[in-house]
Amino acid sequence: MNNSIIKFVTIILLLAALPISSAVAGELSVIINGKSYHIDSSYDWNENNYGIGVEYEFGSESGWKKTVMANGFRDSNDDMSYMVGAGLHRRLIESDRFAGFYFDAGLTAFLMSREDVDNNKPFPGVLPSLRLGNRYAGINLTYLPKQAVEEMVDAEIADPTISGIVFLQFTARLGRLFSK
Repeated sequence: MNNSIIKFVTIILLLAALPISSAVAGELSVIINGKSYHIDSSYDWNENNYGIGVEYEFGSESGWKKTVMANGFRDSNDDMSYMVGAGLHRRLIESDRFAGFYFDAGLTAFLMSREDVDNNKPFPGVLPSLRLGNRYAGINLTYLPKQAVEEMVDAEIADPTISGIVFLQFTARLGRLFSK
């Protein structure tokens, strides 16, 4: 079994083992990786970035929301990629309407491995991200600017026409889905 897969499965199991009790008061979600959009690209990238992972949002009474996550997905070259990370987001909108609608903006820091980047050697990154949803489900939206595509990651495949990448994930809160 590939070392990247072993590491990914280990991280998923460790996150799943987090104490999910009222003392922690956080929320565990499953992540369904979905789509990417390569802005202005003339290349034929894989934009169906299917995969799965977990995200844990720590309980907090403040407007700052902290998360940890791990997931694996099909990347733009149709190879498996894996990432672990943490996010810090500011809750900008919160409502009791629409089953607790929220809108957050912040940053996600991560370690990722990709076959086309130094043969799966993990590399770090920090990207702007938005989160919106309610008590049951949500959407994570991350933006990778052109500069990050070109300079932060020394990928074997370069796309001079690209303006950036938008990446979309869906989340479902496990505790809410299976509670009465």
